[in-house]
Amino acid sequence: MGSIIGIVITVVMVFGGYMIAGGHLEIILHSLPYEMMIIGGAATGAFVVGNDLSVIKHTAADLVKIFTGARWKRQDYQDLLCLLFDLVRIAKESPVEIERHIENPSESTVFGKYPRINADNEAIDMICDTIRSMTMNFDNPHQVEELLEKHLESLHENSMHGAHALQKMADGLPALGIVAAVLGVIKTMASIDKPPEVLGQMIGGALVGTFLGVFLAYGLVGPFSDKVMAIREEESRFYALIREALVASLNKHTPQLCVEVARRNAPKKFRPSFNDLEDAIRASQKAA
Repeated sequence: MGSIIGIVITVVMVFGGYMIAGGHLEIILHSLPYEMMIIGGAATGAFVVGNDLSVIKHTAADLVKIFTGARWKRQDYQDLLCLLFDLVRIAKESPVEIERHIENPSESTVFGKYPRINADNEAIDMICDTIRSMTMNFDNPHQVEELLEKHLESLHENSMHGAHALQKMADGLPALGIVAAVLGVIKTMASIDKPPEVLGQMIGGALVGTFLGVFLAYGLVGPFSDKVMAIREEESRFYALIREALVASLNKHTPQLCVEVARRNAPKKFRPSFNDLEDAIRASQKAA
C-alpha cells in the first residue's frame, strides 16, 4: 500500500504542479506513447541483454515484492524461534532422533508444524545442513559459525541481483531519454519549413523524451531498486536468526537461552516479546 501511495503522490505532484503552472498535457499525452516505446523498449531490451534468465525472473519477483512487502511476517519469526527451540532440544536429548527430522524435513512432525517455513528451501537447507554439521563432531563453534556466515553472505548476494539490475536500468534511463529527444529533434529539423507553432509542438514533443527518461529513473525505477534492496535486507535478518540460535547451541547453552539470543537479534518490528515466545513454545510442546 505504501508503494502505491508513493507512486500516486509522485505522479500527482509532478503533473499537478506542471498544470498549475500553466502547462498543458496535450503535448505530453500526444508524445507519450512514442517516447515510452523508444525509452521503455530500449531499457527493456538492454535489461534482457545484460541479465540471464534467472536474474530476469528474480527481478520480476522483486517487482511484486515492492507492493506485497517482505515475505516474512511477525508470526513467521515467532514460528522460526519455536522451530529452533524444538530442534535444539531434540538434538541435545537424542542425536539419533534429530537425524530422522533433518534427513526428511518434509515428513518431519516438527517441521510440519510450521508449513510456511517448511516450504522455504533456503531456511530448511540452512537448518538441516548446520545441524548435520553439528552431529559430525564440529565441536568448535567458530567453524560452524564461519560456515553459516558464508552461507548467509552467499544468500544475501544472490538476493540482491534484482535490486542491482533495477538500479542499472535507472542509471541508463536518462541517457535513453536523451536518445529519444535527439530523435525528436531530427524529426523536427526535417520539418523546418513548418510554421513556428507547429515547430514548437514538435520541439516540445521531443523534450518529452528527456523528461520521461529522467522521471522514470529518479521517480520510479530508482526508488523501486531502493525498496527491493530494503526488503531483501529485511528478509536476510530472518535467516540470521538461524545462525544465532544454532551457534548458541554449540556453545552449550540451554534451548531456552539459544532462542532468547536469536529473539533479541530479530528486527524490532517483528520481534516477539519474551512472554509471547514462552507461550508459543508451551503451546507447541502441548501440540506435540
